[in-house]
Amino acid sequence: MTVATVLAFAAMAALLIMSPGPNGVLIAKTVPTSGKAAGFANIAGFAVAFFVHGAFATFGFSVLLLQSANLFLVVKLAGAAYLIWIGVKALIEAFRGAPAELIEVPPARNRRSLAKAFGEGFLTNALNPKVAMFYIAAFPQFIPHDSATPAAAFLLVAVHALLNMAWFGPMVLLFDRLSRVARSGRVQRFVKGLTGAVFVGFGIKLATLRV
Repeated sequence: MTVATVLAFAAMAALLIMSPGPNGVLIAKTVPTSGKAAGFANIAGFAVAFFVHGAFATFGFSVLLLQSANLFLVVKLAGAAYLIWIGVKALIEAFRGAPAELIEVPPARNRRSLAKAFGEGFLTNALNPKVAMFYIAAFPQFIPHDSATPAAAFLLVAVHALLNMAWFGPMVLLFDRLSRVARSGRVQRFVKGLTGAVFVGFGIKLATLRV
């Protein structure tokens, strides 16, 4: 695999990462309430999901999502349901508001919160057929057919994961600094409400996705 091939893939992956999507919204929801460690756990979940999609694409499973309408429908609806569930949960929290005594509590940094943040990041990408289609449609085009190996494939996945970290890492740090100002109940309700609406929108859009 040539350097030019890796750079070409990196350019395409960067465009995918920088386009608006649920990953940025999830970080905006996670960091103000759970801290930057949870935000980086989100990013770790993104990366692991990329490797899962990369493995499926490498070993041919993801092709079934396009060849089997029923299998694609199951994955699509599971992903849409998950996004809508996150959105509805955030809307309910925004409607109810946060108890005043909890507003001054420092962001949670225990193992459970980090695991939950990791899981949310992982599922947001693992259950998204649009990410799978990126690995089906674009990913194989950058792997030389005469020297296609799992190592070459996972090298590209690693590039995708590193670019993802380079883009969302500073975003986590930014939201962590802003969160010192944004911990009032009114601001948190606004963020949760906006997050909920966007996630529900992404879920509905995903549920109606056609290929």
